[in-house]
Amino acid sequence: MLHILLHNGGTITFAGCITQLYFFCASETFECLLLTVMSYDRYVAICNPLRYTSIMTSEYSVKLSVISWLLGFSLILLDTISTSMLTFCGPNIIDHFFCDLLPLLEIPCSDTFIIQFEVFLQSMPSVFIPTIIIIYSYVNIVLNILKIQNYTGRQKAFSTCSSHLTVVSIFYWTLFSVYVIPRRGQASTMSKVLSLLYTVFTPMINPIIYSLRNKEITKAVYGLIQKYITQVCD
Repeated sequence: MLHILLHNGGTITFAGCITQLYFFCASETFECLLLTVMSYDRYVAICNPLRYTSIMTSEYSVKLSVISWLLGFSLILLDTISTSMLTFCGPNIIDHFFCDLLPLLEIPCSDTFIIQFEVFLQSMPSVFIPTIIIIYSYVNIVLNILKIQNYTGRQKAFSTCSSHLTVVSIFYWTLFSVYVIPRRGQASTMSKVLSLLYTVFTPMINPIIYSLRNKEITKAVYGLIQKYITQVCD
C-alpha cells in the first residue's frame, strides 16, 4: 500500500491480491472481535469491580484473544476462496490503495451475488453482533457511572474506558461508512480516505491513546517537550 501511495499506482499478481485481501479482511475481523473483548473487559471492571480479578484472569484473557484470532482468520476464509474463483476477463485495474473487497467485486465478469450474500452472513458474527455487545456494554457502563455520587469516582471510572471508547468510535464509524452503509455515488477519493482512517490512522494512534494514560510515559513525553522548548529558546 505504501508503494502504491508513493508511486501513484502499482501492480500486483492475482495470487498476491487474493493473499492481501485475506490477511487484510482477517485482521479487520480480528480487530472487531478484539475490541468487543476489550469492551467486555471494561464492562466487568466498571460494573463488577469486586469480581474483576476473579473473572478476567490471565488465562481467560488469553483464551478470549486466541478465540478472536481463530475466528478472525477462519470466518473470512470462505469469502476469500469464493472471490478467488470469480472470472476476471476485463481491465484488471482496482481504483484503490490495496486489494479491498468492494473495489475488487466491481471488476469481475461473473455474477457476484453469492459472494455478497456470503459477506452479509459473515458480517453478522464479525461486525453486527460485536457492535451490539459493545453498545450493550457501554450502556451499562454509563448507567453505572451515573450512579456514582462523587465527581472523582465518576472521573476515574470514565478514564478507565475513555481510551477504548475513542478507538472504537473511530474504527467503527469508518468501517460502517465504507462497508455497511456506503452512500450512492460516494466519491472514490472519499472511500479511500475513509479506508485510510481504519487501516492506517486507527492503528497508528492506538499506542498514543493507550500510552498517554500511563503516568511514566506522559512524564517522559512532557520532559521531551520541555527539553525541545528549552533548546529552541536557547
